[in-house]
Amino acid sequence: MEPYRYHVFVCDQQKPEGVPCCSARGSARTIEALRREIAARHLGDQVQITVCGSLGVCERGPNVVVYPEGVWYSSVQPADVPELVETHFQQGRVLERLVNSDAAALKAEITGNRDKMLAAMRAKDAAGILPDDLAQTLRAFQESRVLLTAVELDVFTAIGEGRSGVEVAGVLRTDPRATEMLLNALAAMGTLTKQDGVFHNTPLIARYFTAGAPDDSRAATMHTVHLWERWSTLTACVRAGTSVSYQEHAERREDWTEAFIAAMHRNAAERAPHVVAAVGTEGVARMLDVGGGSGAYSIAFAKASEKLRADLLDLPAVLPIAQRHIEKAALTDRITTRAGDLRTDKLGEGYNLVFVSAICHMLNPDENLDLMKRCYAALAPQGRLVIQDFILEPNKTAPKFAALFALNMLVGTQAGSSYSEPEYAAWLREAGFQEVRHIRLPGPSGLIVGTRG
Repeated sequence: MEPYRYHVFVCDQQKPEGVPCCSARGSARTIEALRREIAARHLGDQVQITVCGSLGVCERGPNVVVYPEGVWYSSVQPADVPELVETHFQQGRVLERLVNSDAAALKAEITGNRDKMLAAMRAKDAAGILPDDLAQTLRAFQESRVLLTAVELDVFTAIGEGRSGVEVAGVLRTDPRATEMLLNALAAMGTLTKQDGVFHNTPLIARYFTAGAPDDSRAATMHTVHLWERWSTLTACVRAGTSVSYQEHAERREDWTEAFIAAMHRNAAERAPHVVAAVGTEGVARMLDVGGGSGAYSIAFAKASEKLRADLLDLPAVLPIAQRHIEKAALTDRITTRAGDLRTDKLGEGYNLVFVSAICHMLNPDENLDLMKRCYAALAPQGRLVIQDFILEPNKTAPKFAALFALNMLVGTQAGSSYSEPEYAAWLREAGFQEVRHIRLPGPSGLIVGTRG
């Protein structure tokens, strides 16, 4: 993909009480106007808007800086936006009347405002007031919940080519007042635009969260909606040491299996080619994909080698989903699905490769050791067990994603967790594997490989 022609930075930072800031001067309205105008002129593939922290000339806000030219525009009001977009982004000329061109004065003003902000921050600290970044972390759930609710209600599909709040409420059969509040919040977050009371999806939202879009991610995102419910029980889970609603989730498995597998498939389909390249297919005639889900990895391995045949093992409720993807890939002659329980079943024998992805974090240590022993028994001599998961460093405080994911397993399983490289190595050696190595890959997960002698 080619880079954007223009990169636009707009300050929207909230500053300590008494310190001038762009947000207090209406930068949110300017940002909304920019997004709306760029979308209306079909410039979304040429102009990238980034909301940033202080640019330092707060009393002249809202401030907009356009690169690659590095032009500083100040006091940019929504009414100025159409002229700015047409002049700079379509005609390639600087809009002189809004330019902040005195470099020396600009530098002096930035320095002065920085000193004011630092003084205000010191005063706030001396008063024992919660720091802004910590307060923002505490409130971060709000925007997440707003977006999840919009996906859950299918707000963006209802908006379509543009509707008022009352019209959206009519389509969704929701309360008009509450719907308008939700839509206004979504617009404030930059996921919608609003003009003359009519809401429109941004191009990004339309691409991922509307029915019929080629990259429709609504089904996969419903998995995150379900996770919200589980994470709401975190305090109780920490007290209890296990999921307090595991049985409830297990009983309604059919309701969320489709969303879960859809989410896993999107991640796996993107990552699978990189995993296959790291693992390789040389000498692999038979592969077992344990808990193979949608079949994304079996499909990727089969595509990489015409000699490879794969067996995919998963629960009966999952297999129809896997079968759909296998049929779509035209690989039904080389990938076979098999119903089974990876926690207890014998896995077979004579495989050159056993692949276990995103499974070990659901199990407790004893279950993982038992699984690895059964994987060892399923391998031919010199066969490999490849485990893909979120692997913690020995002190278990990094990577951040893996440390947080351990809590995801606390709220969602009986005894699952993220595990460290030394833990995986110990289980594999006890299971009989001779050689154990860690393959680090870009992204949150890595590979642990054990080779049978």
